[in-house]
Amino acid sequence: MSEEDTLITEKRRFHIEEAILILLLILSLVGIGIMDYSPADGYTYWLIMVFVFCLFAIILGWLQSKHSSEDFKLVFREQSIHWATSLLVVGGVFLIHQAGRITQYDVGLVVLLILSLSTMLDGLRVGWRFSLVGLFLGAAAVVSIYTSHFLWMEIVIAIVIVGVTFLWELWQEKRTVS
Repeated sequence: MSEEDTLITEKRRFHIEEAILILLLILSLVGIGIMDYSPADGYTYWLIMVFVFCLFAIILGWLQSKHSSEDFKLVFREQSIHWATSLLVVGGVFLIHQAGRITQYDVGLVVLLILSLSTMLDGLRVGWRFSLVGLFLGAAAVVSIYTSHFLWMEIVIAIVIVGVTFLWELWQEKRTVS
C-alpha cells in the first residue's frame, strides 16, 4: 500500500470515528431529554443504548483490527464480555429499583453513570473519542442534578467536544505534514 493510500485510509477512518462520536452525542442528548421528560422511558432508552454503544464499539474495534495485527475474533470477544458485564450491572440496578430501594428517576441516572463508565473504559481500547462520549455522559448526569436548564448546557458541551476533536485532527494532520 502506498503512502497516499495510507493517508486516505487514515482520513476515512477519522471521518467514520468522528461520525460515530457525533451520532453517539446526539443519541445521548436525546436520552437526556427523554429522561428529563419521563424517567421510566429514560431507563428503557439507556438500556437500549447499552446495545447501541456495544455495536459502535464493535464497529470501531473491527476498523482497528483491519489496520493492525489484532485478530477481530479477539476484539469481538473482549467487546462482548465488556458490554455483557455492563448490561449485567444495569440489570442489577433494575432489580434494586424493583425492590423499592431507588426511585425511577434515580434508576435512569445510575444507568447513565454505568454507561458513562463503560464507555470511558472501552475508549481505552477503541479510541479516545469513545472515552470523550463517556466523559460527556458522566458530566451530563451530574449537570442534570444541579441545573434546571441542563439540556442547553449539554448541547453546548457536545458542540465543544465535536469542535475540539476536529481542531485536534487538523493540528495532527498539519504536524504530520511538517
